[in-house]
Amino acid sequence: MNKRNFTTVWLTQGEVHIYDFGTVRLHAYQTGDPLSDEVFLLEKADRFVVLESPCFTDSIAALEQYLAGREVGGMLVAYHGAGASFLPHVPKYATANAIDYAKRGGGKALIDQFTAAFGPAFDSGIHTIDHTLGEGRITIGGIDFIPHLTTEAFDVEIPEINAVYTHMLGHDCHSIVAGAGHADGMIAQLRGYIQRGYDLILTSHYTPEDLKDAQTKIDYLERLKALASSCPDSAAFKAEVSRQYPAYSGGNYLDMTAGFFFSGSLH
Repeated sequence: MNKRNFTTVWLTQGEVHIYDFGTVRLHAYQTGDPLSDEVFLLEKADRFVVLESPCFTDSIAALEQYLAGREVGGMLVAYHGAGASFLPHVPKYATANAIDYAKRGGGKALIDQFTAAFGPAFDSGIHTIDHTLGEGRITIGGIDFIPHLTTEAFDVEIPEINAVYTHMLGHDCHSIVAGAGHADGMIAQLRGYIQRGYDLILTSHYTPEDLKDAQTKIDYLERLKALASSCPDSAAFKAEVSRQYPAYSGGNYLDMTAGFFFSGSLH
């Protein structure tokens, strides 16, 4: 599957890219919201399963209009627990650690920050989870999903379209990297994706990516570790990373990465 082989449908807010896998179609919704969120819809036999939730009211209204009159069999809520006004009567699925992340952990802290920053445009309500997941295959809406627990929540393997969902990748943008150990963990995860030969890697802050993008990210992470070892301080590190990757977005993520690599200081 070529990541650029899709058709586009424009919504009142954002756009949907539709990938046709035959018996299953993937609808990748670019919300166009301030956080550049991405929501995925899996369609099989005229039934839909939602992967992640939009969190801004305009995106929620647009995606509900897109799904109007269509059967939604369930929603997997991993890293984006806010947006509870979206499809309130559809069954919600999440792991226990994802529930804790959204209600009490780092996800809740982010929800509080976004509520303060964006006000009523951001739906701070947290989805109520109806089904708690563990590791192992589950069928929702006629489609098999395999959740994989992560430190914060869970990733999702989708065998029928040979794809995997994770929170972030972004081959041409900076990421939050919490030191060399975290970078090594990310590298191991991405190498696992390459070994398994996924057609698409789905993330909730970027368009669908492929294995070439995974290798690009691995190279970037290895370079980050080398620069962190050779630079004398946070400022020098940020300047050198910016010089070597001038077209990368996500400068705020680079600030946070520098803080992790250099004694927790963001300066």
